[in-house]
Amino acid sequence: MIIKVSDAQAKAILGSMRDIAFAHGDSRISDADTRTIEAAARIVLGLDDGVPTDLAACPPDALAGVMSADQDDAVQAVRMLAVMSLVDGRIDPDKIALVQQYADALSIHEAYLRVLAEAAAGEIAAASACMIRKNAESFPRLDLEGIDTDPIAPFLPYRDGRDDPGLVARYEALQELGADTFGRAFWEHFKRNGFAFPGDPNGLAEGFTTPHDSSHVLSGYSTSPEGELLVSTFIGAMHPDHPMAAEVLPVLFSWHLGIPLNEIAGSRRGAFEPRKFWTAWDRGAATTVDMLSPEWDFWTAVQSPLDELRRAHSLPPSDPALLA
Repeated sequence: MIIKVSDAQAKAILGSMRDIAFAHGDSRISDADTRTIEAAARIVLGLDDGVPTDLAACPPDALAGVMSADQDDAVQAVRMLAVMSLVDGRIDPDKIALVQQYADALSIHEAYLRVLAEAAAGEIAAASACMIRKNAESFPRLDLEGIDTDPIAPFLPYRDGRDDPGLVARYEALQELGADTFGRAFWEHFKRNGFAFPGDPNGLAEGFTTPHDSSHVLSGYSTSPEGELLVSTFIGAMHPDHPMAAEVLPVLFSWHLGIPLNEIAGSRRGAFEPRKFWTAWDRGAATTVDMLSPEWDFWTAVQSPLDELRRAHSLPPSDPALLA
C-alpha cells in the first residue's frame, strides 16, 4: 500500500481518477482506464475489495476538501491522476487540463505538470528536453558538463579517445565473484544484454548506468520495453528527486506513448500494464536503499549475496508474472 489514507480519501482519489477517464464526457471508459483504477485501488490504496461499488465523481474542490490534512498524500494523489491521463496511450489535452485543475485545487506545483502542459500544447520538443534534463539531474554522480549544448554528451563520456580500459577491467573482474553475489549478477546482466561496461568507448557513463542497471538487478526487471518502464517507475519511487519528470513520465512517453526522447532511449507503444506499473511503484517506495544516492557504494555491495541484499533493503518480492 503506497498511500495510507482513510476509506473516504481512497474513494475520493479513485473518484477523481474516474473523472479523468471521463474527461471527454463519454458514456464509457476504456478497458485500460478501468484496469488502472482497479489496480490502483488494490495496490496503491490497499483496498482488498477493489473499487467500491458506490464510487462517485469527485471534482477538484471535493478532492481538495478531503485531502487537505496531509500534503504528502495530496502530492501522491495528483501524481496518480497524471498517470491516469496517459493510460490510453495518447496525449489528451482535456485530461491533462483536468489534472492541472486538481493540482491547482490541492496547491501542487511540481515540475512534471509543466511537462504535461507543454505536451498537451503540442510542444513535444520542449517537454522532452525538460524530461531529459530532469532525468540527468536525478543521477547525482553523473557529470552534467556539456548538457546545455548536447543533452546526450553526459551519457557518452568515453568516446573520442576518452576510454578507460582500467575501469572496464574493474567491471570485468566481477565475473570472478561468487555465483550468488550481487556483483556477479550485475556482470551477467551486462553480458546477457550485450552492454558495454563504463570506460568502454560504447559504454554509458558510470554515474548513470551503474545505479540504473543496479536497480534492474536488485528489482529483477528486465531490459525489455516493459521492463524499462517498470524499473524507472521503481527508481522514481526509490529515489524521490522529481520522480515524475525524471523517471515516470519519460518512460511513459517512450514506452507507452511511443514518443522517442533521445537517440539513446528507444520507443514503443503500449508497454504500460496497470498491475505491473503500480506494483513497481509500490516496491520502489518500500525498499530502504537508494541506489542513485551518492551515499550508496556499489563496490561495497558487489560481494553481498543478491538475495541477502534484497532482504536487507526490504525489497518486497514480486510474483514473477508481474516482472518483465
